[in-house]
Amino acid sequence: MFLISGPDLVIAAAKAGIIGCFPTPNARTINDLEEWLEKIKSELKGTKQEGMWAINMIVHKSYDRFEAEMALVERYKPKFVVTALGSPTRVLDRVHAFGGKVFADVINMEQAKKAIAAGVDGLILVCSGAGGHTGKYSPFSFVEEVRRFYDGPLIVGGAMQSARSIAALIALGADFAYMGTRFISCPESLVVDEYRDMLVSSSMDDVVTSDVVSGVMANWLKASLSKAGFDLKSKKGSTEIDFSDIQGEGKAWKDTWGAGHGVSATQNIETVKEIVDSLVDEFALLQPSLANELSRWPKHSEDNKND
Repeated sequence: MFLISGPDLVIAAAKAGIIGCFPTPNARTINDLEEWLEKIKSELKGTKQEGMWAINMIVHKSYDRFEAEMALVERYKPKFVVTALGSPTRVLDRVHAFGGKVFADVINMEQAKKAIAAGVDGLILVCSGAGGHTGKYSPFSFVEEVRRFYDGPLIVGGAMQSARSIAALIALGADFAYMGTRFISCPESLVVDEYRDMLVSSSMDDVVTSDVVSGVMANWLKASLSKAGFDLKSKKGSTEIDFSDIQGEGKAWKDTWGAGHGVSATQNIETVKEIVDSLVDEFALLQPSLANELSRWPKHSEDNKND
């Protein structure tokens, strides 16, 4: 949710009953970030949702705001810190010191094993179809392989768009669903209306996977890449990974818009609460139908009830 989620989206998510998260670089300056953290803390203070928010930190060695952001993390003490684009070891001891939990974004088995060895509190499997920086593996295989050696908290993202997606993740063995694209068009997000309109009119065919924007494989809305002047065939604009001066005017991602394979779930502009309420209602309706499907499996049938 780079340049998408901010304090309003996070607060709305908490009040709707889910945990909202925002990348710290979304705040243009360190002073802005401090104001955002103060707003989130103050608006949720004293409510049942007080701790239902998280931040996402870039831990790549090129990210020049890391230390300044880490100081604010230690001051505002979020319960959950997500690390991305680098090793979680940079934050582990400092977050654990104030009782916070660290979840690491991983896109392959090597990263997963390294994060577990480092001592993270949970993994986030970024799978194929995730918006923005994405993975290449199907959740069906990725979750199965990780669950062979890890029984800790597991969050899974990638093309999550409905209650059916969430139910499928639970059946796979995940604990939580990571959903981003569905919430980009919300009025509480930071995006411009043109981005919202493009999401509503887009389908999975309008999403392209490329590293031409940031040097890292990511999913983008094809129309936004074309508008920004990227030529995917010639790889024009391809760049080395560099997250210094991340909000600088020369950064290619300033004018490109990400989305995951679940983009078609955005049929109209809805608030965070409206989306969450619809997901809850859909999930409630799914449960009896799932139970009926399970009853048709041979091991659940009357003929095999003693097997």
